[in-house]
Amino acid sequence: MPLTLANVGEDNIIKKVGGRPEVKKHLENLGFVVGGTVTVINALGGNVIVNIKEARVAISREMAQKIMV
Repeated sequence: MPLTLANVGEDNIIKKVGGRPEVKKHLENLGFVVGGTVTVINALGGNVIVNIKEARVAISREMAQKIMV
């Protein structure tokens, strides 16, 4: 399922990162790699705030749709 459907506060394992090559590279640089753990902290408006690799990152809903957990 896409990250946008994940429950708030629940740990999820990243199964796949989709999108164009430059989008995938950008997400990998932020820490979204296959096998990594990501936790949704909050979903405000069009953004999703997640906890990944000991850091909080805000990504757009469109980018969150490309991350499968």
